[in-house]
Amino acid sequence: MTDAEPHAYTGLDLKEASFSDVNLSEATFTDVNLNGASFSDVNLTTATFTEANLSGASFRKVTLAKAEIRTANLSNLSIEDSNLTGMTIDGVLVSDLFRAWRKQEGV
Repeated sequence: MTDAEPHAYTGLDLKEASFSDVNLSEATFTDVNLNGASFSDVNLTTATFTEANLSGASFRKVTLAKAEIRTANLSNLSIEDSNLTGMTIDGVLVSDLFRAWRKQEGV
């Protein structure tokens, strides 16, 4: 199959569709329902998510190095078994926050 010319698709129902070895670089998705979608071995480098609802989403074995999260609702967010080197929250190193917490708690 040859590369497709740029197209616009509107009002499609692709529920339960499967895509493999597909190049969607620089594609734009607006008002798209991806509820329950599964992404595996996906390259989202430099992707932008604006007004995206990721509540209940699960991220496993992902690389978020140099990612930026702004004006986000992180309530009840859980981060476990992760490399937090250089990670900051409101400009404060998370490692410094843990160090201060451990000192306060006597841990």
